[in-house]
Amino acid sequence: MTTNPSPALLTVTGLVKTYAGKRSLADQMRGKTAPRLTALDNVSIALNANEVLGIVGESGSGKTTLARCIVRLETPDHGSVFFDDRDVLSSSGIELRHIRRDVQMIYQDPYTSLNPRMRVRDAISEPALVHGLIDPAGKDSLIRELLERVGLPQTAADLRPRALSGGQRQRVAIARALALRPRIIIADEAVSALDVSIQAQILNLFADLIRELGLGMIFISHQLSVIAQLSDRVAILYLGRIVETGPTAQVFAHPRHPYTAALLKAHPSIETEKQRQPALKGEIPSPYAIPRGCRFNTRCAYAESRCFEQDPSAATISPGHQAWCHVLPALEGVG
Repeated sequence: MTTNPSPALLTVTGLVKTYAGKRSLADQMRGKTAPRLTALDNVSIALNANEVLGIVGESGSGKTTLARCIVRLETPDHGSVFFDDRDVLSSSGIELRHIRRDVQMIYQDPYTSLNPRMRVRDAISEPALVHGLIDPAGKDSLIRELLERVGLPQTAADLRPRALSGGQRQRVAIARALALRPRIIIADEAVSALDVSIQAQILNLFADLIRELGLGMIFISHQLSVIAQLSDRVAILYLGRIVETGPTAQVFAHPRHPYTAALLKAHPSIETEKQRQPALKGEIPSPYAIPRGCRFNTRCAYAESRCFEQDPSAATISPGHQAWCHVLPALEGVG
């Protein structure tokens, strides 16, 4: 088996994922091949223990596809995914089952991820029983421990999901994931459906869990204020590619890609030196017809001729902070 090229807990390199689109009847009669939708295009990230990596982007940017490829719910076309020294994409059977136990996902809507007929105690303990981490005699002890850890009263154990609030259901989903003693949690828009006060409680819970358990977390969100509060590093996705990445505080205070700056302008609560940047205009292009050159060129106020012809290469702003932009030097003085 190939060894992990990085000492990071999780290493994703050159991930590509496309999907076949539908052909019209006329195209079928003409023998035309189905169009390809590009969801991910050469995406690379790394995650360490005790770290939160935020993934930001508009709808259709590839955030959820990235998460699903990491846990092999989707099979990428190209690239590699390593969890510790285990090659996720070549794993199968028991080995893949163990990887999925160690890398748990928490979704936006906990109601759909919980069996509505199952009481909380069974929803929490079921994964640990299935994976053989506890025997039936240890079930009650595990339930008490996890309810306490996620801040739910012990009386919640006998309730069903419909009797809980949205925030309480999300805590149950977190407890269910923790029952498997994971080393990584992938939270996909896990607080976006909650009101602001409940969001803050869940974010504080995540921060406590990372500190106490040494977890690594990939936190996917379109809410930049949430990413700013929780994440150590951030990767900005646009049409399946990372356009900027680095320490969250630095990227948000000094964005160097026009897309990052435009996103931040829409969130005035986040302090940034780019308040004079143009606001984001237009709609994200179709992933079936990605623009040639820099894929942001159709919405960029600074685009010049080479932006429509050539893919930009990575520019290092400072250690760990990179942006992929042709006009980056011209933007250094804007602020």
